[in-house]
Amino acid sequence: MIHSWSIARRLFVANLLFVLLMTAVFGAFSVVEARDRGYDDAGERMQAIATSIANNPLVLDAASAPDPSGTLQPYALDVMQDADADFITIMAPDRTRWTHPRAEELGKPYIGTIDPALRGETFTEVTAGTLGPSVRTIAPVKDAAGTVKALVAAGVTVTTVDTDVAERLSVLGGIALGVLFFGSLASWMLGRYLRSVTRGWGPEQLAQLFAYYESVLHSVREGVILIDTHGKAVMYNDQAAELLGLEPSDADRSPDAAPTLAELPFDGSLRALFESGRPAHDEIHLTGPRILVVNQAPAVGPAPTRKGQKPARYGTVATIRDRTEIESLGTELETMKTLSDALRAQTHEHANRLHMIVSLLELGRTPQALEFATKDLELSQQLTDDMLASVDEPVMSALVMGKAAEAHERGVDLVVRTSGSAGLHGLEIQDLVTILGNLLDNAIDAAAAGDPPRRVELDVVAGHAAVEFTVRDSGSGIDPAAIDDVLQYGYSTKSSQADPRGGHGRGVGLALVRQAVQRLNGTMSISNEGAASISNQGSGNRPGGARFSVVLPAPVPEEEKA
Repeated sequence: MIHSWSIARRLFVANLLFVLLMTAVFGAFSVVEARDRGYDDAGERMQAIATSIANNPLVLDAASAPDPSGTLQPYALDVMQDADADFITIMAPDRTRWTHPRAEELGKPYIGTIDPALRGETFTEVTAGTLGPSVRTIAPVKDAAGTVKALVAAGVTVTTVDTDVAERLSVLGGIALGVLFFGSLASWMLGRYLRSVTRGWGPEQLAQLFAYYESVLHSVREGVILIDTHGKAVMYNDQAAELLGLEPSDADRSPDAAPTLAELPFDGSLRALFESGRPAHDEIHLTGPRILVVNQAPAVGPAPTRKGQKPARYGTVATIRDRTEIESLGTELETMKTLSDALRAQTHEHANRLHMIVSLLELGRTPQALEFATKDLELSQQLTDDMLASVDEPVMSALVMGKAAEAHERGVDLVVRTSGSAGLHGLEIQDLVTILGNLLDNAIDAAAAGDPPRRVELDVVAGHAAVEFTVRDSGSGIDPAAIDDVLQYGYSTKSSQADPRGGHGRGVGLALVRQAVQRLNGTMSISNEGAASISNQGSGNRPGGARFSVVLPAPVPEEEKA
């Protein structure tokens, strides 16, 4: 049955038993202490009375008189009443009573010990007499020579002492009941608080629940990170550690030892999201070489029982998914789409030219048809040869040819120039497609939206130490205040009308370019070319729009690796 009790009930019962035990121990000690103290106080008071009477000259003078009782009996009764004593007995050294509360006891022998007093000592004892058990003090009455002439016994009965002790115990009992009441009240309030915090679960249930949470936390394929209200990453699973580049989390680590966000390798928008604690739904963030999808929600306690009271907030919980491979596949798909559009455009163009040739043949103008077909073949072959000569990587050549066809279809002239003795072999093709594909897309869009003549230039300088790609366009350029923003995920200067893709994917390309450049340990710079005359495309003048420059470390030749 105890195993089904909540932590609050267990603590309440344990604390209540502890309070009861302490009250019982305190009560027993108080009773013994009060009783002993009552008898000690009674003995000290009787000693003071007996000593004062023994030192009174009246007693010494009466002891030598023929009738001591006649003088001492009234005196003893007055003192007994004033001093609140039950009896005062003045006697001769042979035990004969001269005074007593009961007149019939006068002249009878005293019952009790007197030997120490006959030796001149004052002592206290508890013994039974004619009035029952009593606490009494016997003091000697001495003359100038020190001879004991009489004895004085002053005492109170045990009943009187017990009555005084009982009065003290009633006070102590009230204190004990107060301690028991307030201790029980404190236990109840603490139990109520723990019940609200633990939701009425017992320690075994909490341990089982923690084990379940740990299993779920480390078995899900998504990254999960918990951040408290102080900005500390109190818990995260193995997947989150892998995606965010963190050290594996220890389940037994104290929350006080958890790292803060400032100590973790976050940067940019992801750090801002975690620090803000705002809700987020499927937001895309770039961190290092990864593209992450982040969802974030507040971690709140149970619904409050009081009206107007807000639920307790313990921080935020964020889930993280890796979207790097999906974005890579999307980039490749976009490249394939570009090539497909280029082939569609070329098919349409070749169909028109074929109709032209057929028409010439039908009109009987065979020489003109042959000349037209030969020139068209020479131009197509020259374009292909120029692309292959400029870009020695087959995949990159296909990409540039596709972009050239797309640019031509949109009324933009794409010029490709290469220099340097080294090639592009050895560089990561996927990253190159991401970099050049997105830069050329942006440049073609900017040039197509600008005034004619519309022109895009791609310069490739392949050296032994580095490979540099420079893309220029004849568009309107980039606002200098927005140069840092254009590299952020989701930021775009395009409108849906200016984007032939209907606005899909805007604000993604340059962020992916920056990520790919960082992955290849390269650098990227953005600037505006400034005003320049491009009225004559053959004059060699540079476009006056934006300029993107990417410098990548040259790949190590295979023979040097060996």
